[in-house]
Amino acid sequence: MTLTLYRFGPVRDRLWAFSQMAFARRAMARLPGCSFWKLMGSGTGEGFTPVPNTGVYAILCAWTDRSAAEHGLTAPVFRRYRHHATEVCTLHLTPVSARGQWSGTSPFRPLSGASEGPIAALTRATVRPRNALRFWRRVPDISRRIGANSDVRLKIGVGEVPFLHQVTFSIWPDTDSMARFARTSGPHAAAIQAVRDGDWFAEELYARFSVAEATGQWQGRPATEVLQ
Repeated sequence: MTLTLYRFGPVRDRLWAFSQMAFARRAMARLPGCSFWKLMGSGTGEGFTPVPNTGVYAILCAWTDRSAAEHGLTAPVFRRYRHHATEVCTLHLTPVSARGQWSGTSPFRPLSGASEGPIAALTRATVRPRNALRFWRRVPDISRRIGANSDVRLKIGVGEVPFLHQVTFSIWPDTDSMARFARTSGPHAAAIQAVRDGDWFAEELYARFSVAEATGQWQGRPATEVLQ
C-alpha cells in the first residue's frame, strides 16, 4: 500500500487539487495493478478536525505488488499532482493487521509475522449522520492528546466526504508506544467506548502497517526522518 501526501501553495494550485477530487477519478480507476484507491482531503490543525485544510490532499492506493506500486506512482495522474504541489511525501506500507471494511470491501491483505520498527495506524469510519455532532465533539480532546505526544512521528486526518467519511493516520516508533497512547489517553478510550455503546458508525476499518519506506519531503524536512 502507498499513502502519498501533497501540499499545495498558491490558490490556483489549491483549486486545481480540489478539482481533482472529481476529475482524477477516471485516471485512478485505470491504473494497472491498483486494486483499491481513494482521493482524500484533509483537516486543519492537527488534522483531526471537521474544518477542511485546502492546502493538503492525499492519495491512498493498494497495489497487487511492489512492482505495480513503483510503476503506478510514475503514471501521469501522479506526475500532475507533483507538478502542482510544493511538497510530496510517499509512504510505502505493508499491512500487518486489518479488520472491518471500506466501501464494502476489505482492501488490505495482512502479511504474517511480527512487524519491527515504525508502525502506522489507520482508522476509517463512516459516521452515521445522526451521531455526527456527538462524534465531532469528542475529536478536539483526542487531537490535542495526539499533538502533544512526542512519540508520534507523523499524524494526519483525511477523508473522502467532510464530517461523515473520516480517516485518521499516524506513525509511531513501535507497537508499544502506540498501545501506550491507546491505554492512557482518557478521551481516546472514552470515545472508543462511546462508539461501541452508541453504534455511531455505519462502517469502520482498523489497520496497522509496517512502514517500509518514506520518500520525498514533508513539513520542510526529508520524509526519511519519519522513520528515524
